[in-house]
Order: sequence, then C-alpha cells, then structure tokens
Amino acid sequence: MNKAFYAWLLFFIANSVLAQDFKSYSQSIPGTSTAFRLAAIPAGKFKIGSPATEGGRQEDEGPQKEIQLAAFWMGVTEVTFGEWDLYFKDHSLPQSKTIDGITRATPQYIDLTWGMGRDKKHPTNSMSHTAAMMYCKWLYSKTGYFFRLPTEAEWEYACRAGSQSPYPFGNDPSNLKEHGYFKENSGSKYHPVGELKPNAWGLFDMLGNLSEWTLDQYDATYYTKIIPTNPITTPGSKHPKTVKGGSYQDEANELRCANRLASDVNWNIRDPQIPKSKWWLTDGMFVGFRVVRPLVQPSKEEIEKFYNLYLK
Repeated sequence: MNKAFYAWLLFFIANSVLAQDFKSYSQSIPGTSTAFRLAAIPAGKFKIGSPATEGGRQEDEGPQKEIQLAAFWMGVTEVTFGEWDLYFKDHSLPQSKTIDGITRATPQYIDLTWGMGRDKKHPTNSMSHTAAMMYCKWLYSKTGYFFRLPTEAEWEYACRAGSQSPYPFGNDPSNLKEHGYFKENSGSKYHPVGELKPNAWGLFDMLGNLSEWTLDQYDATYYTKIIPTNPITTPGSKHPKTVKGGSYQDEANELRCANRLASDVNWNIRDPQIPKSKWWLTDGMFVGFRVVRPLVQPSKEEIEKFYNLYLK
C-alpha cells in the first residue's frame, strides 16, 4: 500500500466517523444555563450568485459559479442578546481599546437596542464585524470548538437549502411574510428570533429581521475570480465586508439569497468616541450575525493563526 493511498484511506475513515456523528444539536455554553441550536449543513455543491434574468438582480451577483463546500454547523437563529451578553458582561475579560487575546467589548454609549428589546429572544445588533468575530473567539475559549462567521459562500448555500430560486421557498415574493421580517411586515423594528417559518434546513430568519455579517471582505467582482472549493477571502480594511440576508428595513428584492451588501464606514458616522469604536455601530441597527462551526476542526495553531488574522 503506497503512502498516498494510505493517507487518503486514513482521511476517508476519519471523515466517515465524523459524518456518522454529524447532526443538528444544542450547544451549551459552559458555566452558564444558556444553550443554542446548531443545524447540520451537509457538504455539497451549489451555484453562487443569481442568473441575469432574476428580478432585482445587481451586477455584483454574477457571474454564477458552481461551488463545492465542506460540511459545517450553523446557528439555527441569529445570536441573541441573551447569548451575546454572557460575553459582553464577562468581567473576567480585560476591557481595552486594543484587541489582544479575548477582550470584552467597551460599554455602549447609547441604547443600541433602540427600544426594541434586550432579552434571550431578540437578536443582538449594532455590533461591528470585529465584535462579532471576538464573540466567536470567546465561544471557542468556552467550548473548545472552533466558531467563526460564515463565509459568503457558506451563508448563501445555507440560505438556499437546496434551492436555486431567488428565495429558499421559491420565486414568489408574496410568500416572504411567512419567512422573514422586512419593510412590509416588520413595523419598523426587528423581532424575536424564530417566530416565522424556517427554511428546508431548519434555519430561521436567514432572510430579514437583521442583515448578517459574513467573514468575507466585499469585492464587487468576487465571483469572476472565486475559487470553486471552500472559497474564502483574505481580510483587508475594516470596510467593506459582505453582509447578507436583508433586514427589517429592506424591500423584498433585497432579501433574495443572492443579494449582497457592502458594509460602510457611515454605519458608524454618529459614534461620539474619538477614535470611533471598534465594537459598535451607531447607524447599523439593522446588522446582526450567526455563527458557524466547521465539521472538521483545524489544529490549535491554525485556529490561533486564523483569529490573529481576522482580529488584527
């Protein structure tokens, strides 16, 4: 038996064992009474982006490319205030303007719940990409499992849940009210998570309620050069990052699976701090996030390198 075949066989056996245990589950946060649900998202292929004929399509949604993704778990809902506040109020962590290790977010300077509720049901909002990533690193420190934001490709694949239509449930936007909160049915506010229908893979609020951070740096021409297997972009400047899903403020065509939004420095334009906060968005009340855990966990060294790269 040659070395290449032996290495492949070991890889196949290891992943077969992992696949046997790959199912949706509830992840507890040690030292607390809180747990959150993770949906098992199977490995597979899909076409990222939208066809030229799709209504509401933007130029940055193409050209469509076939992408192969490894399996991962994804948060069934957006991260809630109840989950976020365990990190935000963890007084064992240092509180510093300099990101070094795991740092607790600085105090909010205004009410960033906007009067819409800060509890175990409402999605946490108005935090920066850095804050969302630091929460993922904190989760890793608590659970021992590697958590991060979804890549843009993972997010769209999970949102589609096997569909190639504009919405996971089909082509008709009139059915959107059953699946997501947007401008027409939100009452100008975000809502508790999980109130409407999930998609075929059991994920709630992928469309609407809050737009969601992805890991990727935004690039309008990304799909012209995207790699076909587990694509991910190298982090660059603070903005723009890619945001997906649309929010309670948006029109129906902005909640399509393929729609992309570039983050903007103006989402923090009214921040009274000098320099402006690394943590909070004064004008990003429509932004939240959910977490991803890959099926195959990287090594400790690889995980630390990853966090250092995305939290620099």
